[in-house]
Amino acid sequence: MSQRPAPREVVVRAPGKINLALAVGRPMPDGYHPLATVFQAVSLLEEVTATAADGFALTVEGLQADRVPTDGSNLALRAARRLAEHVGIADGVHLHVRKGVPVAGGMAGGSADAAAALLACDTLWRTGLAREELAELAATLGADVPFALLGHTAVGRGRGDLLTPALSRGEYHWTLALQDQGLSTPEVYRMFDELLGGLDVEPVPDRALLQALSSGDPEAVGLALGNDLQPAALELAPHLAETLAVAEDAGALGVVVSGSGPTVAALGRSRQHAVAIAAALTAAGVADGVLTATGPVPGARVVVGERAGQPRSGDRG
Repeated sequence: MSQRPAPREVVVRAPGKINLALAVGRPMPDGYHPLATVFQAVSLLEEVTATAADGFALTVEGLQADRVPTDGSNLALRAARRLAEHVGIADGVHLHVRKGVPVAGGMAGGSADAAAALLACDTLWRTGLAREELAELAATLGADVPFALLGHTAVGRGRGDLLTPALSRGEYHWTLALQDQGLSTPEVYRMFDELLGGLDVEPVPDRALLQALSSGDPEAVGLALGNDLQPAALELAPHLAETLAVAEDAGALGVVVSGSGPTVAALGRSRQHAVAIAAALTAAGVADGVLTATGPVPGARVVVGERAGQPRSGDRG
């Protein structure tokens, strides 16, 4: 074991995600729906600072921080405890989360917190786990947590946690329309089952989207965006239809509800076009907040601490 002193503080940034495509199958006996999705990590970041402590505690600041639980139900705290149990140590940690990803917006901000907490605590406690082992722990916490560790662009199968990196050329510019009122993921899936009954076939990744990403063709990517959960999200939040329409009218290459919603993601032709789409959404009053972001970006990375020489995960949109 290394004799170097452990870092006193570790800061990790992890990205939110957009589901560029999401195919959903009929529920399995365990109640989960089989998925085939294409994730892209974007430059809206969660930042987790881990400091040695006697017990486990968490504080939050930033975007919609008042909506984040700080008790034992918090996914980042659960991640820290899971790692401590896994490696058999009695150390505690104080986690401070600075949020840049919307809460309950279908962009996996909580999963990014969990991924960041795993990597931060692994570094703080010098547990030395390989990324593959961290990813296995991540999968026990939630289906989106492994992708927040991996980042970039990837295909997710199973519950979304079985990941295969996908080739993606170029940079994509997104406008994200936020809603103050989130959507419950279980409610969206229940509505999906009620509306469509689930597809009685194994969902597969969208081949046209993967080809478009591989060739770096943003127009083809925009045409291939899709989400089987979108009709259910619109049934529960009908006002999102107007949000989608305004973004389309502003010339977006493609518009989609991200994941279980309610965040609407619109693909711009350039950074400037993404800003113009944001202005149109704001002027129309069809979103409670609007952000811009770029993708793909890397997954969870240490930015302060022992491994801080690695590249950062991106910039705030």
